[in-house]
Amino acid sequence: MNAPPLRGVRVIELAGLAPGPFAGLLLADYGASVVRIDRPNVASNDSLARRKTSIIIDLRDAKSRDVLLRLLTAADVLIDPFRPGVLERFGLSPTEVMLKRNPRLIVARMTGFRRDGKYKDMAGHDINYIAVSGVLSMLGRAGDRPYPPGNILGDFAGGGAMCFLGIILALISRSHTGRGQVVEANMVDGSAYLTTMPRLARQNPTWAQPRGENLLDGGCPYYDTYETKDSGKYFAIGPLEPQFYAALLQGLDLDPRDLPARENRENWSILRDVFTRRFKEKTRAEWEKIFDGTDACATPVLEQSELQAKGYEQRPAVRLSRTPAFPFKVDEGGWTGGVLIPGSGGLETLRAWMGWEENDLQIRQDGSLVMPDGRAKL
Repeated sequence: MNAPPLRGVRVIELAGLAPGPFAGLLLADYGASVVRIDRPNVASNDSLARRKTSIIIDLRDAKSRDVLLRLLTAADVLIDPFRPGVLERFGLSPTEVMLKRNPRLIVARMTGFRRDGKYKDMAGHDINYIAVSGVLSMLGRAGDRPYPPGNILGDFAGGGAMCFLGIILALISRSHTGRGQVVEANMVDGSAYLTTMPRLARQNPTWAQPRGENLLDGGCPYYDTYETKDSGKYFAIGPLEPQFYAALLQGLDLDPRDLPARENRENWSILRDVFTRRFKEKTRAEWEKIFDGTDACATPVLEQSELQAKGYEQRPAVRLSRTPAFPFKVDEGGWTGGVLIPGSGGLETLRAWMGWEENDLQIRQDGSLVMPDGRAKL
């Protein structure tokens, strides 16, 4: 069997929140060796630590920071999750220090706001980034306030996944040029890019209406969710094409001759009332039996706790035909994680990367690593 596609790629992940660790997780899941750099005396609650190891380095201390500088010579990628200017204050400028140490290094810098503009020095979270990107204004029911979808769009889709894409592009470029580069990703531009289709379609009737009144944002009665007889359970429907809509009506035991034309938006509220009442007549399981195997575009809204039992355990995001997917075990269902204790497994990674043994490093009382005096050969 061929090796995972990123085997041999060495990644240094500076510990951070959500998007940076997610980019590191994607790299690790596809075979990269990822070591997380934790700060001393800081407990970690990061659950995105699958297949990673950790060492503790005090970036404020020159001797401890020297461990990182030496690691850079063997690394392929460094993930920087900090706000603009933080690495520079540590004396770790990507262009002036890191790339001079290792011209093949790829420095992936992940910020929330853009690195320029009026928000660049402000604190923020996912909700703020998608707010100024224009994405949040698109989410929510008609007449209601914008509704944030957890931190999925900003942190993970527009942030970590886009940063991962940038790293892969830089690795491809390096395979041709032999040189690394700085990859700058931010959650404002990343999440905005995800809305390319609705943004370009604003002059199209599909997206021309206010929030919550369009075809795909909850405004349309045949692209929505409905509660079933067992309270708290829901069914999702999306039969946009006429033939699929006909299959939905057949499963609901509704005669299309008794319903108003769906093409007329003025009839949407009537159709929604009809669908609401009908779905309340049966349990979710009963509707599953009716719609399974049909083209009605009608499926249960599965909850996290039931995915594996329903045959929807987590699988790789993409599968490659000539290289193996990352090794999820079937009995785990892929939902593996858990907090990586700072300092766990990192010495083994350093041995594999650098050939260092424990006596080649000193471990301070706070767990941070430093280069011993007289170890210039390292």
